[in-house]
Amino acid sequence: MTTRPRHNATKSSARAWQRMLSGRRLDLLDPSPLDVELEDIAHGLARVARWNGQTSGAHVFSVAQHTLLVEAIARRRASLDRSARLAILLHDAPEYVVGDMITPFKAVIGDSYKAVEHRLLAAIHVRFGLPPSLPPELTRMIKSADRAAAYLEATRLAGFKLAEAQRVFGTPPDVPASFERDYLVPWSAKDAEARYLRRFAELAESA
Repeated sequence: MTTRPRHNATKSSARAWQRMLSGRRLDLLDPSPLDVELEDIAHGLARVARWNGQTSGAHVFSVAQHTLLVEAIARRRASLDRSARLAILLHDAPEYVVGDMITPFKAVIGDSYKAVEHRLLAAIHVRFGLPPSLPPELTRMIKSADRAAAYLEATRLAGFKLAEAQRVFGTPPDVPASFERDYLVPWSAKDAEARYLRRFAELAESA
């Protein structure tokens, strides 16, 4: 009697989850909102480098710091309710699991990455009381503020010339000089994590 090779057994036993410091085990293929913890998100995003770490400064420019910059830009542009601000703070939250993959590499690997990212973001949204998918107008607003933040980061921290950044990220954003001091000097991981958690707490108190 011959035995058929068990190709699927190896495939199905491959680990597709990550254990978090909170003790939660988050499944990347079928993420549950019950396994999402704010402290894990803040801790992870504060240690994920934007621009693959190719930025100037004593510390990496973290995704947590970038997220707070995006929210500050969006608040200058429009009057936002608590849910919209929360959505902005969570717009890159899947990166606490998958990292900050630069846009050129996302284009190389295509839709498989996007599918994982979308599943994670939907679970994160549900965990914090948001709809799995955001309204199109809010999504467009977040993307616009995100590109504005990318322009500032590119020109202040990542070595882009002004003309090059404008070709890639669009019109330079109109922000006060204080943004340079408040958001564009890289923070330590400990500071970025604390500021991210503090902003969430402020939103929770305003509910």
